[in-house]
Amino acid sequence: MPLNDDDVREILRIIDESNLDELSIETEGFSLHVRKGSADAGDADARSGDVLPRTAPERAPTPPASAPHAAERDGLETITSPMLGTFYRAEAPGAAPFVDVGAPVGPDTTVCIIEVMKMMNSVPAGVSGTIAEIVPENGQLVEYGDPLFRVKPDR
Repeated sequence: MPLNDDDVREILRIIDESNLDELSIETEGFSLHVRKGSADAGDADARSGDVLPRTAPERAPTPPASAPHAAERDGLETITSPMLGTFYRAEAPGAAPFVDVGAPVGPDTTVCIIEVMKMMNSVPAGVSGTIAEIVPENGQLVEYGDPLFRVKPDR
């Protein structure tokens, strides 16, 4: 039985309230890896004033191959959100965005960060091409499968 958004939210709530430092869950078509980071008072997030871990952003779990880059009739591919969270175009407030419209990307190019419970998850493009459209606004809540970017693929 696949997990839905409410299941994931409940899992994250339980982890947040527990003494667990790390948890991995895998089901058919879904993988979740959560790790609590150690916080240091020197790393305040300008967006919220909350303390963030000093570690590099976690790589987002790879969604099933059928979901993330569905080819569209107009020849563009869509990079979709691999999880529920807050979409950020840059790694920090005031920093340059990872990509803009017209930027070339490769499969491993980080295109954004999705924040889930103060954990930053980098999202790779997963496709080679050129960014044609950025769908959500910076700071917008996105859900699993929501379109993030439209990419003109290299042919």
